[in-house]
Amino acid sequence: MTSTFITYLSGIVMERIKQSDREENKKIKLKNWTVAASFVLNISMLFYFKYINFALDVMTDILGIFHISVNAPTFDVILPVGISFYIFQALSYTMDVYRDEIYAEKNIFRYALFVSFFPQLVAGPIERSKNLLKQLAKPNDFDYTNARTGLLMMLWGYFIKVVMADRLAVLVDTVYNDVSAYHGMELIVANLFFTIQIYCDFMGYSIIAKGAAKYLGYNLMSNFEMPYFSTSIKEFWRRWHISLSSWLRDYLYIPLGGNRKGTARKYVNLLLTFFVSGLWHGANITFVVWGMFHGICQVIEDIFRMIFGKISDRIKNVAIARVWKGINVLKTFILAAIGWVFFRASNISQAIQVLKASVKLDNVSEVLAGGGIYNLGIDKMGLIMLGIAVLLLFVVSIMRENKINPIEWISSKHFVVRYAAYWLIVVLIIFSLDLTGKEFIYFQF
Repeated sequence: MTSTFITYLSGIVMERIKQSDREENKKIKLKNWTVAASFVLNISMLFYFKYINFALDVMTDILGIFHISVNAPTFDVILPVGISFYIFQALSYTMDVYRDEIYAEKNIFRYALFVSFFPQLVAGPIERSKNLLKQLAKPNDFDYTNARTGLLMMLWGYFIKVVMADRLAVLVDTVYNDVSAYHGMELIVANLFFTIQIYCDFMGYSIIAKGAAKYLGYNLMSNFEMPYFSTSIKEFWRRWHISLSSWLRDYLYIPLGGNRKGTARKYVNLLLTFFVSGLWHGANITFVVWGMFHGICQVIEDIFRMIFGKISDRIKNVAIARVWKGINVLKTFILAAIGWVFFRASNISQAIQVLKASVKLDNVSEVLAGGGIYNLGIDKMGLIMLGIAVLLLFVVSIMRENKINPIEWISSKHFVVRYAAYWLIVVLIIFSLDLTGKEFIYFQF
């Protein structure tokens, strides 16, 4: 509520400054002060609720290196659900008004609806005022096609969340709750499953949010575009959590200078952006390392590209080009999976332990035979259901990668085929309902 009120007032103030008779220099200064005040107040709230104890712990550790003992207080703070999402969404409105990219909303109730729009309030996507706020300003009547499409999107989102993410979470949590009890191949399997789990969990929520909004007649931005088909980490971030990566690009990376002030400055800006991205995800050094890992990967990719050029452009043979693309997709997937180890681990030492143990390919034959997987908290029936779900997700992902809309495609089929597919998804969800006590991963952010 406080964030909503502050950003609403900042928009009104900047609009009045623009319409005033003041000199242009004074207008610019007042607008700068207004947007700065909005940012400082909002980031201060985010810092207190999410990072105050983490910052005090880091300060205590740094002072401890110099043998300075400090009794830092611990604040008993209840983290508001979705605070990172709606504060970033509100701040994007402030910046858009500042840049004259959107009008200042006069109706506080409409603006409050934009900031607290319930489908995407707690876990995104982080909407832009240029998209959602403009839609809220227009009359919206019930539309059967929108409602039907929205319900199908929600059904698919629940399938990805309940059948896949929650079932994979059982295996992943079993391993990470006692890492020392498992060997290399088991850890590799768990990490590969977490790579799929976090994608399904977050993408599932995003699709549910889009579906709920679509049912109401509103279009939210896409948050995922098959990121694991990316050929580079840079492309991965154009496809993964698009609303956050584009937010950081537009409101942090570009204002810092982007790539306009030389190569060295570009890399500094890039690393700083990914440092913020990691910190945004949580008050733990593991998230910072995860963010910096992705930033460093992008820097290395850029240096490699500068030295050798874009190799794919020089390959004329179609078959070789496809093989080269496949190699790059696999490379990017492996790098992303390595990064997810830090994201999932409770601390750096656990992440290093997992990576070290993963290098030793112990228990390969046992895991490949299935016995090792059954020891990871999931039974044979669960594996069968998971296999069906993964296959279905892969088929749908291939369709989307080839610009085929799965909902439109299935809607064009005979009603028997359509409803058989719908009921298959419903049955799989029902049989997985014992796992639905697990919350969405991104609720914690």
